[in-house]
Amino acid sequence: MPAFDPRQVLPLVFSQLAVNAAMAGQRMAAPLQALDAGHAAWSVGVLLALFTALPVLTAMAAGRLADRRGYHHPLRLAVALTVCGAALALAACWLPGGWQFGLLCLAAAASGTGANICGIATQRTGGQFAVDTTSRLRIFSWLGMAPAFASAVGPVLAGVMIDVGGYSWAYAAMMGLPLLSLWFARGVAQQGASVDQASAGPRGTVAELLAVPGLRRLLFVNWLLSASWDIHSFAVPVLGHARDFNASTIGVVLATFTLAVTVVRFIVPLLAHRVDEIKLLCSAMLVTGSIFLVYPFATTPLLMSVCAALLGLTLGAVQPTVVTALYHLSPAGRHGETIAFRSMAISVSNSVMPLAFGAAGTVLGPGVMFWIMGTLVASNSWVPRGLRAGLGRP
Repeated sequence: MPAFDPRQVLPLVFSQLAVNAAMAGQRMAAPLQALDAGHAAWSVGVLLALFTALPVLTAMAAGRLADRRGYHHPLRLAVALTVCGAALALAACWLPGGWQFGLLCLAAAASGTGANICGIATQRTGGQFAVDTTSRLRIFSWLGMAPAFASAVGPVLAGVMIDVGGYSWAYAAMMGLPLLSLWFARGVAQQGASVDQASAGPRGTVAELLAVPGLRRLLFVNWLLSASWDIHSFAVPVLGHARDFNASTIGVVLATFTLAVTVVRFIVPLLAHRVDEIKLLCSAMLVTGSIFLVYPFATTPLLMSVCAALLGLTLGAVQPTVVTALYHLSPAGRHGETIAFRSMAISVSNSVMPLAFGAAGTVLGPGVMFWIMGTLVASNSWVPRGLRAGLGRP
């Protein structure tokens, strides 16, 4: 029997799903609208970057807010920002070119920030509902399903609305989705706020946070694995295009990766009591590096899909493990802040890594991106062993 009540966790999952789906749908629709309006491709890149740029700047404040106020206050702020973002995008539908693009940029920043605040508050609260490492791993595995499903639900709903009634209908639907999270959140107990308010001391600095034994090592591991995810999403279309695969074939390869991530997050809760986090992280880095090294030799769509599935299983299992370890290493009263720092690092990686590896791929070829990343990850597969003392493992 689980050491926690699943009815506490499911409202967190569905609340985050609603907010993230609204952001994901807007992130799909806004670039299409900009292109239809005649804006250049570089401007679309700016628009997409704004979904992660402001969260980088606000993540630490969001984490501290969650530590002080618990779950419901940050969630209401997240919903307000996401609804505001969709409303700004809706208003842009009736404005001329330059004004329209500017409003779409503001909308992207608002929705991206809202989704990030929701994610930080959700992970922090989910960690508090656990009573031990095993139950915490189960909870974070379930919470990890929300963004994966949202990445499918939001764009599909937005696409259908665009086909039916245009961009205004899509943004109207995105405005309604976050409001569902408030309804789901009624099932989340208020304990998250009271626990941290009782245990939190004076707010420390980021430098003090990074001085916690093992935390920098874990964040480095998290960065390598997160960058692997980013590079796969970026490099597969480049590699597929170089081999003259059509768009639907490339889409199948990426969809295989997403499906594998979803499947493994259903499996991890069933095996959580048998998981050794250190061994899992070391093995995942070694396997991830090996897959990247052989990926360029997968010359057919089938072989690329096999590599994508294996990579999805590996990286999908790691994220809940990293968040579980991160929560364990966090100082009392600063769990939200620590999770926020991780979120900030991921957002920076999401923006910088595709640009860096894109430059490398332009000069050296798409296959080289896989080999560089594979070598980097595999050669550092020993790093998680240094976490044993901080995690209290023998």
